[in-house]
Amino acid sequence: MPRVAVVTGAASGIGAAIVAALHESGWTVAGLDLQPSPGVDLGLACDVSDADAVAAAVGRIAAELGPVETLVSAAGHYEYCPVANITDERWNRMLSVHLGGLVNTVRAVLPGMLDRGDGAVVAIASELAIGGTDSEAHYSAAKGAMLGFVRSLGAEVADAGVRVNAVAPGPTDTPLLPAPQRTPEYLAALPARRLGRPDEIAQAVRFLVDEGGFCCGEVLSPNMGAVI
Repeated sequence: MPRVAVVTGAASGIGAAIVAALHESGWTVAGLDLQPSPGVDLGLACDVSDADAVAAAVGRIAAELGPVETLVSAAGHYEYCPVANITDERWNRMLSVHLGGLVNTVRAVLPGMLDRGDGAVVAIASELAIGGTDSEAHYSAAKGAMLGFVRSLGAEVADAGVRVNAVAPGPTDTPLLPAPQRTPEYLAALPARRLGRPDEIAQAVRFLVDEGGFCCGEVLSPNMGAVI
């Protein structure tokens, strides 16, 4: 029987790199994204903020590929916005994609993991959940809430054989990265003097999935030294 992983935000950037890394480890990978996800074994169009749509998608994945043993929640939404301009709509959308997307997918896959006594969940957070910056308050808040959820759920289900952890990347060369974080001045301020690569973040995820059996509620932060 194949080992089945679900990756949200699988169409591009870090999510697509995670798909490739899990494939290299022999996983069968289903991708959830608003856009088509190349390279997956089963790709489904899904808004992760819609709990019913997520449940239906996970049900189809289990029927077509097999029980879901790993979930990687990488779906993202980003905008640069001073706090005075954060409307209710902007606030709710940011939280519903990041925190809501994680919660919705966990709700869909966790019962099966608990029944089998085995499973892994990895949430893709951000170094801004650890050290915030200006004009990204709603993004930082959403990512920070993900870490609280991961730590609490990790403690709750560890003795049932389910491992819940997070990766909090720093500035990574993806389409979501804003232009100010690509300038020579910004890169010179990073201890590593460069952006991270999606494949590097994917290696941290693969470690937690394939080797990190001793990790529970942990946060790995490959962030180019942006937060030390």
